[in-house]
Amino acid sequence: MSVPAAANSVSNIKKGLEGVVTDETRISRVIPDKQYLTYYGYPVQDLAENCDFMEVAYLLLNGELPNTKQYADFCDMEKKSRGVSGNILSVIKTFPKNSHPMRMMQTCIAYLGLEDADAENNSVEANRRKYMRLLAQLPTVTAAAMRHTKGEDFIPPDPKLGYCENFFQMCFGKIPSKDVLKAFDVSMTLYAEHGFNASTFTARVIISSLSDLHSAASGAVGSLKGPLHGGANEAVMHMLMDVGNGDPKKWMLDALATKKKIMGFGHRVYKNGDSRVPCMKKYRDLAAKSLGGEKWVEMSNILESTMIAEKNIHPNLDFPAGPAYYMMGFPIPFFTPLFIMSRITGWAAHVIEQLSSNKLIRPLSQYIGPVERKVTPINQRAA
Repeated sequence: MSVPAAANSVSNIKKGLEGVVTDETRISRVIPDKQYLTYYGYPVQDLAENCDFMEVAYLLLNGELPNTKQYADFCDMEKKSRGVSGNILSVIKTFPKNSHPMRMMQTCIAYLGLEDADAENNSVEANRRKYMRLLAQLPTVTAAAMRHTKGEDFIPPDPKLGYCENFFQMCFGKIPSKDVLKAFDVSMTLYAEHGFNASTFTARVIISSLSDLHSAASGAVGSLKGPLHGGANEAVMHMLMDVGNGDPKKWMLDALATKKKIMGFGHRVYKNGDSRVPCMKKYRDLAAKSLGGEKWVEMSNILESTMIAEKNIHPNLDFPAGPAYYMMGFPIPFFTPLFIMSRITGWAAHVIEQLSSNKLIRPLSQYIGPVERKVTPINQRAA
């Protein structure tokens, strides 16, 4: 049965809102002619090279990089905020070990909201406090969930350790080399913020109804879970494992010939290459030397060069980040929760910005269903 289009329609539909400017932001920008990303005007590759993630987390909250005292105070507050209640640890222990980690993270964020005294307070001051608690507590619950899936005991946070050192200690009971820590820190900076991407836009839509930061973050996790967004770094590692000991060039050529979906390449915003990739590749390679993972680097380089030669499609940030996380020892299903630990900074910054000049986000749609018709009583409808 054909379905007639509605008589009145809206022209110029932009599927996926591609190319549609919905609001203003001061937080980040992709500079079109240079094809690179800035946070409050700072090129992200410069931030990754010259700052640590805590400096970037401060920047996204405050709009400026910290001075020495501001940095020390911010790090001190993060360290003091890492602890979580015994209740949430008990909840984590009830998670089925084969649960999707992103569902675990949604549950943890929602539960943190249940316990947060500022949960329903949308003042700037309250949201700044919630920002700090989520920044500090998400590594704690991520590590706890990861260890739970492996049947291992929880390792509490250590306030004497820096952000990255503490996270590795909570995950593995040990701290890796400086090259590995730097690679992880760089990935946190590069993943922290990226404009009105799917998860960030989700967070802004949720908070535009005057909901709350924990609800916005939980909803954003749902968006990030998808393989077309945050889940891509996991898919990249599965692809590399699929190549295995085979010929990477042949694998790529065969995949292209059969029109197989190849993750980690292309980007809606970056048409000529993701500016975050060279920085991540640099530190991925240094970590690989420290961890003995050179084979993943060699394989990745062949896949990348083949894709560029055949299709002129460049890798995005997920392509080098996936194998970097794998070499560090993180289980593949937990790659995207690592993304959450970083992107909570961008989400919270956008929530605060949205609330500063809020208007409910409620777009229109073009109706293409049946024309108006009358209801026929059930005993008169055709069998």
